[in-house]
Amino acid sequence: METVRKDERVKLMLAAADRQMEMMGYTEHGIRHASIVGKWARQILSDLGYPDRTAEMAAISGYLHDIGNLVSRNYHGHSSAALAYPVLLDLGFPYEEVYIILGALGNHEDEDGIPTSPIDAAVVIADKSDVHRSRVREWDPLTSDIHDRVNLAVTSSKIHIDPQKMTITLEIEIDTTLSSVMDYLHIFLDRMDMCYSAGQLINAQFQLVINGVKLYKEDASGNNEKFTEKDKAKHK
Repeated sequence: METVRKDERVKLMLAAADRQMEMMGYTEHGIRHASIVGKWARQILSDLGYPDRTAEMAAISGYLHDIGNLVSRNYHGHSSAALAYPVLLDLGFPYEEVYIILGALGNHEDEDGIPTSPIDAAVVIADKSDVHRSRVREWDPLTSDIHDRVNLAVTSSKIHIDPQKMTITLEIEIDTTLSSVMDYLHIFLDRMDMCYSAGQLINAQFQLVINGVKLYKEDASGNNEKFTEKDKAKHK
């Protein structure tokens, strides 16, 4: 991870990607976001008992997942994989690991991604869980953009992994004077659904807690209860 982090090409790609996102009006997608996603992806697999090298690959994948934004926001996961390929080879990563990392980069977005490995799953959950006011570029509580408003309202976002219960819980605190819980669900429901599917891939239950209220609940059978009947049908 440190080798990747120190590489000048990676630094420049992250900076260029974040500049492009800023010009398009998106929240922060630079080194801060990359570092958090890498850290959380590693933590998820490490706490669930995966080998250290697997957790390390998840951290690398999380750090590189958004570099493709320097090409285009559309299908940026695919672009991230294309940009990361020569860098990882130059840094001496074995082909087998490179291919796994590329798969994680290409499958992290809810529009077209389908996690197929524990590393993919960890990156998806870590990426979708990074919601926080520090990602908002202009501190304006009256902004009309719902994404900025929701991120601005989130005062705390933490991931808790319980290896005994095999649960991954995203705990969020929202200042409801700035945005409502319904605003959060409006823009993040599909992403939370992807996290649920990613959790299933690693035999863990993904749960969402907002202001102390668990919105993904366990039913009597131990399965997670979805927000709506429509959402439940997706996993039947």
